[in-house]
Amino acid sequence: MNVHTIVLAAGEGSRMKSNKAKSLQRIGGKTMLEMICQTAGKIGEKIILIIGYDKESILKEIDNYNLDISSCEQQEPIGTGDAVKCGINEVKEADKVLVLYGDVPLIKEKTLKELINSCNDGISILTTVLDQPFGYGRVNKDNDGHATAIIEEKDATEDEKNIKEIFTGVLCSQTGLLKDGLSKINNDNAAGEFYLTDIVSIMSDKGIKIKTHVASNEEVKGANSHSELAELEGIYRSMKVQEILDMGITVSDPSRLDVRGEVVSGKDCSIDVNVILEGNVELGDNVSIGPNCIIKNTSIDSNSKIDAFSHIDGAKVGKGCVIGPYARLREGSQIEASAKVGNFVETKNTVLGEGSKANHLTYLGDTNIGKDTNVGAGTITCNYDGKEKHNTVIGDDSFIGSNTALVAPVTVGTNATVAAGSVITKDIPDNALGLGRAKQSNKENWSKKKD
Repeated sequence: MNVHTIVLAAGEGSRMKSNKAKSLQRIGGKTMLEMICQTAGKIGEKIILIIGYDKESILKEIDNYNLDISSCEQQEPIGTGDAVKCGINEVKEADKVLVLYGDVPLIKEKTLKELINSCNDGISILTTVLDQPFGYGRVNKDNDGHATAIIEEKDATEDEKNIKEIFTGVLCSQTGLLKDGLSKINNDNAAGEFYLTDIVSIMSDKGIKIKTHVASNEEVKGANSHSELAELEGIYRSMKVQEILDMGITVSDPSRLDVRGEVVSGKDCSIDVNVILEGNVELGDNVSIGPNCIIKNTSIDSNSKIDAFSHIDGAKVGKGCVIGPYARLREGSQIEASAKVGNFVETKNTVLGEGSKANHLTYLGDTNIGKDTNVGAGTITCNYDGKEKHNTVIGDDSFIGSNTALVAPVTVGTNATVAAGSVITKDIPDNALGLGRAKQSNKENWSKKKD
């Protein structure tokens, strides 16, 4: 069954005190709009985005989502019913329509699938239960438990004010029913706006059975201010950490782990305090991550150890490696099995071969290093000539002495040695020693006594 999703994202969000549209505020490193669209993209065929304020920024933003998204501009901010009516014309050949909000980003895929499945050939609304529902529209139900109306606070009787179940604004409907209901919504109210909530009473009066599906408070929270945004950030962090714990990963302090993406893990992994996992992170069995590390879009194979204060972004780490402390692996780094990247070593677009080591104070850029090679402290591969990048190749079983500069393009052969303090500008053959030092000279009696 085809499902199209209408996402309302036309609001300014004046309480945010921002030049950006409310839906472009960030949680967990992503915009709220991206989070809800990515969820919608997992369950529906197409997304229709309702835009208004800061529309240019929103259109630029969605170009990066890799989803089937079209947009419709709400000319005036005259209510949620009008916004959905604007988008419904874009719905084609869909059996059901799902209505979501760009500033309510934490609804789970599972919850939405359950809502859609409960809809059948009618309408289902997503509700939640609040201990203190003041200010929210209460869900009025008949004796069979079907929703009959949404009663606003100002219109509620004392008995109705005691109702704890409220309407979140999220609903799923058979397409024809939603179009029919939207055509009957009017703006005969104090604000002069078209409210989507009115569709419940309109369709109920026509004899349509409207089902309710209850979601957790955390999933349906929205953000209209930076304080509410911070609250959502905390909820999101807790949700993601719980996913980590459910995988069987040992977390030293769940309150000091920040997960801003998707994590896949093997068994017996451990994560110390103040770690950030961002993007797509894959951990093999028995991987340990030390304190204060940032791991982004990286795979780390089994039995590898990431020591404290290491920053890994867009890299692949093989089995049994030791990284850090204070290491930085940049995009395109590939660290093969049993290799070591130590203190204050930076790699970029570099392969460090199986069993090879770069233990201290080194920069390796655009470099391919073979097996069992040792790179001494203070070594740099000079990959940039001011205009273009060049490659350095170092063979198996080689030794690069401390404080060496390898000026690319250059090749160091297998079982070769580079003397400490050398500047290498020419290829070094297999089994050879390369030296590139200026001859030392001493000037006697050069030093002068200070006055």
